[in-house]
Amino acid sequence: MTKRMIIMLACVLALIAALALGFYLHIRQVIANSPKPGPQTISTVKVEALEWQPQLSAVGTLSAVRGVDVSSEIVGLVREVNFKSGQEVKAGDLLIQLNADSDIAQLRSFEAAAELAAVVLERDRAQLEAQAVSQAQVDSDTADLKSRRALAAQQAATVAKKTIRAPFSGKLGITTVNPGQFLNPGDKIVTLQTIDPIYIDFYLPQKQIAGLAVGMVVNLTSDAYPGQTFSGKVTSISPKIDVATRNVQVQATIANAKRRLLPGMSARVGVDSGDKKRYLTLPQTAITYNPYGSTVFVVKPGEQKDAKGNAQQVVQQVFVTTGEARGDQVAILKGLQEGQEVVSSGQLKLQNGAAVAIDNTVQPANSPNPTPQEH
Repeated sequence: MTKRMIIMLACVLALIAALALGFYLHIRQVIANSPKPGPQTISTVKVEALEWQPQLSAVGTLSAVRGVDVSSEIVGLVREVNFKSGQEVKAGDLLIQLNADSDIAQLRSFEAAAELAAVVLERDRAQLEAQAVSQAQVDSDTADLKSRRALAAQQAATVAKKTIRAPFSGKLGITTVNPGQFLNPGDKIVTLQTIDPIYIDFYLPQKQIAGLAVGMVVNLTSDAYPGQTFSGKVTSISPKIDVATRNVQVQATIANAKRRLLPGMSARVGVDSGDKKRYLTLPQTAITYNPYGSTVFVVKPGEQKDAKGNAQQVVQQVFVTTGEARGDQVAILKGLQEGQEVVSSGQLKLQNGAAVAIDNTVQPANSPNPTPQEH
């Protein structure tokens, strides 16, 4: 290689180095002049300790304490309808009167025949004392009297069935039966339900049987009455486990004086189990769930100061151990202390040491008993 070529190569390398240095200085200046990211806007919540009542939760179905579809036992023509749809009735109140004229006439005939048989028996007994008739005749008269009285009693029962009464106190449903209508045996007249109190039937897993007992307090909520709670007590626990689901059936009795709860409705049930416990709680939105564990961002003062000279707020990510949930709230078992300030929304844009600006004008839901919001 000639000396001239070496000089040319050195010049090229020097030119490349100069261009690289210029480009590096330019990039550094651009970075230095670029605006620094400002604090991320977040909302926060204080870690607070609350007393929780441990509960066994389930969804159940309401059923009447007593309920039946009132029907006719025998055939007949409706003469009178003595109730209105939706009416409250007492046990024994008259509901339907069927036409019983012919049955009553036949009853009178049977009663007259029974009276005649009684007279004949008394006469034959008197003649037996005078030995005018045999004992066999008196025995025959006695059997005849019993038979005729039985026929009269049978006919009286038939007449009574033509009068249909309420078998127990309760509230009637809607009927379509009208006077003049012909009823066959088994035809539905009206439904009758006793709904104060009312039953709630629900199922719990077999692992919760140890914490279940008759007399426990039950709180019931229904989407039919948002924000309202109905109270009652566990009155019955099935002695058998369902082999298909491994659940046990539980029945509670709920006071229903205003008749707002109706048979067939579904409801959420909470059974108070054990003494109250004190937990540190956070809204569910404050917790980030990851495969390697649950984390939250704790707000604390940073080393730098803002434009007003105050210490800039920064966040630190910490691991927490979560417990049971209650509505929008989650119990925190480990990792936090009461009073610490935790990010409740805006975590996705944060990392350790990130500066934050707190804006709590809007807070995420944090209710122990949330209700659906429909718009």
